[in-house]
Amino acid sequence: MTELRELAASAGADVVGEFIQSREKPDPATLVGRGKLDEIARAAASAGADLVIFDHDLSPSQQRNVEDAVRVRVIDRTQLILDIFARHARTREGQLQVELAQLEYLLPRLTGRGIEMSQIAGTAAGGRGPIGTRGPGETQLETDRRKIARRIRRIQQQVENVRRTRAQQRQRRESVPVATVALVGYTNAGKSTLFNALTRASVLESPRLFATLDPTIRAVQLPSRRKALLSDTVGFIRNLPHTLVTSFRATLEEVQRASLLLEVSDVTSPVVAEQDAQVEKVLRELEVQDKPRLRVLNKIDLLPAARRDALEDDARTVHVSAVKGIGITTLLERIDELLEEDALSRVHLRIPQREGKALAMIEGRARIYARTYQDGFVDMDAQVPESVLRKVRAFVKTGV
Repeated sequence: MTELRELAASAGADVVGEFIQSREKPDPATLVGRGKLDEIARAAASAGADLVIFDHDLSPSQQRNVEDAVRVRVIDRTQLILDIFARHARTREGQLQVELAQLEYLLPRLTGRGIEMSQIAGTAAGGRGPIGTRGPGETQLETDRRKIARRIRRIQQQVENVRRTRAQQRQRRESVPVATVALVGYTNAGKSTLFNALTRASVLESPRLFATLDPTIRAVQLPSRRKALLSDTVGFIRNLPHTLVTSFRATLEEVQRASLLLEVSDVTSPVVAEQDAQVEKVLRELEVQDKPRLRVLNKIDLLPAARRDALEDDARTVHVSAVKGIGITTLLERIDELLEEDALSRVHLRIPQREGKALAMIEGRARIYARTYQDGFVDMDAQVPESVLRKVRAFVKTGV
């Protein structure tokens, strides 16, 4: 219920009451029982509420039946999340993906209402067989269905174009040995704040759920002086609507193609284990559960001092505070160790001082441990990426 309150707040709602019902199985007509439905209706009328939100998916008929009983608009969890996505999508790509998910959610519900309107139209015509069974309401709904189906096809084509463009951009990126690291995690785990801390970017940071929808990619320099591309992605959530996973597949392809996943968790959340399980579920759906992964436990600055001091990093876990910058250096070191692209080699180099271009390349793209100047040469002990080593191999000292 805490999460549902946060979702409602992210959508701009003011919560005036909450109800919970435990049942052996849902009521097929109204999800909740008749008594509970009457209670909700009375409370909504008393508080002047204009919306009831269910933390559960409603079938089209359940939604209509509940609306008839409570006399206000009713939406389910999926519809609420779609509304939040629609509010937060900023780029044309994000807006297309959200609209596609909304239309795919709407279409079966419109179909259900079409059947109902057909029956109403037939009754109004006196039930005289085929004549009059297609009343104006049904005709309009049939037209709406066709329009929505056409619009879905058009958006699917546009999203496919986005996917092709993204694939071309990715091909160009992959022609250079630069690894991509994708941030994944539950919504509001602090991914965007961490993204900004690592890249010095200015992606929107917000305590609201799903503040980040549009994919952002920025370069980050690692301690070895190699570069990597960091990708910020949409947050996951319990029961993330399948239509959204499908619609955002073009965006989530960045996760599928990443060399390393940074799985960000809010260490202060009382349900962090459940949230991590939901992230794992979405990663399985994307078929990336076996990718190399580094767990990042964020927001340690909010922990009591004694608990914070007891935390220990290990080979696959790093504790950070993205807001305070705690643990960021360790995290970059760990990313550097785990990435295999543009492999690193420890070498001894002897470069003539007149080779300014080679010296500048080593200075800018390698980690230098020691350096001496002698007889017009610069001797270096350095850790060098393969892409640089290929260009300076002639200066490598052998037998050292």
